[in-house]
Amino acid sequence: MILEALGSAVLGLILAWAATHRLAHRLPARPLVFCTGVAGALFGDFVTHTALGPGTALLSLLGAAIISVASLSLLLRPAGRLRRRSATA
Repeated sequence: MILEALGSAVLGLILAWAATHRLAHRLPARPLVFCTGVAGALFGDFVTHTALGPGTALLSLLGAAIISVASLSLLLRPAGRLRRRSATA
């Protein structure tokens, strides 16, 4: 269980690093991105492990990756400026 949690934390760090490397202009500060990636992976591992039970380490890591990516995607900002038109235009 400890190795599974450490593996999911490392997986969250790798996914957060990949997100900051690829989408740095659309993400907030790096520490927030790394904390969100790790927290999402640990939460995903916990939920998957609770739902499936022990003995499913690979599926738990898959659940950790899915939840980590989903939580990282919530941090993304729009690429360009939003163009808003006034109501009178």
